[in-house]
Amino acid sequence: MLLFFSSSTTSLFLSLSKITPPLSLLRFSTMSAINLQTHAFAGNPIKPKTPKSNDAFSPNFALQTLKIHLLSNTHEPISPAFRVLPFRKGRPLAGSSGSGSNWHLGWLSLGDCKGLLADSCVKLEENSLVFLGSKSEEDSVFWAIDVSEDDKLVDELGKKYFSFVELRTLMVATDWCDPNAMADLAVAGHARALLEWHGLSRFCGHCGSTTIPMEAGRRVQCSNESCKKRIYPRVDPVVIMLVIDRENDRALLSRQSRYVPRMWSCLAGFTEPGESLEEAVRRETWEETGIEVGEVVYHSSQPWPVGPSSMPCQLMVGFFAYAKSLEINVDKDELEDAQWHSREDVKKALSFAEYEKAQKTASAKVEQICKGVKQSQNLSSDFNTESGELAPMFIPGPFAIAHHLISTWVFQGAP
Repeated sequence: MLLFFSSSTTSLFLSLSKITPPLSLLRFSTMSAINLQTHAFAGNPIKPKTPKSNDAFSPNFALQTLKIHLLSNTHEPISPAFRVLPFRKGRPLAGSSGSGSNWHLGWLSLGDCKGLLADSCVKLEENSLVFLGSKSEEDSVFWAIDVSEDDKLVDELGKKYFSFVELRTLMVATDWCDPNAMADLAVAGHARALLEWHGLSRFCGHCGSTTIPMEAGRRVQCSNESCKKRIYPRVDPVVIMLVIDRENDRALLSRQSRYVPRMWSCLAGFTEPGESLEEAVRRETWEETGIEVGEVVYHSSQPWPVGPSSMPCQLMVGFFAYAKSLEINVDKDELEDAQWHSREDVKKALSFAEYEKAQKTASAKVEQICKGVKQSQNLSSDFNTESGELAPMFIPGPFAIAHHLISTWVFQGAP
């Protein structure tokens, strides 16, 4: 079994334990955990900074250079090198070596784009070409493009060992011990969030006019000369909290109707205007379960680009929340159930769930998809006990911040 929390989180909690009474009992064991440098979808190695406008790696300069080379007839290597990642309906192009190894992103070279995109400049802008970032040490600039409406292009890209794969499937299939695979997942998540945001930002929310992509897709601007509103991507903060009783012996876990059978997780909810994150934790817990929360302590945060397409840029902000009351009154409109679970029961759930097996099974599914074999997604069957019997409950895998909140609490005081 593989359980995870970061060394930075450990340091944070050890420092907080000096000033926060409920955390004074916490001790952390690195023997039962692998040091995860970042959460899934975090640690993007090519996320753009803000270079000067005349920098070869700036968004506008890179876009103009890309257009020039796409319209030219030369086949000579260019600098910087351009790499483009196509998406179809929120699914990135992914590839497999066909040898059972992990998936990889299906980057296209500029030469590939020239052959596949005849009416390049117009088509690129219509399909929301977005600047992802660069690696100056590799002399490369990275882009993403939505090709959902181009069936001919999709057919050409659907070659052997390449396919457009759901990001959630890739998330489960990612080898969390492989920094390169985690980096690919972070890049795909960032790209999907930007492209989905462009799909939601085609019209100005102030005057209703159409918008125009600017700064290589990093923002849009209203086309109405009397408005010209600048619109940037915004992050929707979501609080996710593990509610713990005052004795620190039980945790409150919940189920939603959309969950696969037997899965339990933390409470979560969106913040409201004029509300702090801590206030959101207390309000959401009270609204969904009737539990009153007192102390709220920060754990870590995680980008979450696999939520609904209507909210593509989510940030999960994780907390421990200490309950002042114990009686549960479940809001059935929000949750299917919520129950207090002992530390021992949750520890068994973590021990029985074969997360590494699930990752390898999902990776094999991606390989089959890339070979052209259609697969249905059934994650619940991937979490069997070692004896082959179904575990009574299981917790989300290491790709989710909920896993790290729960496992950190479960292994408090481990020898």
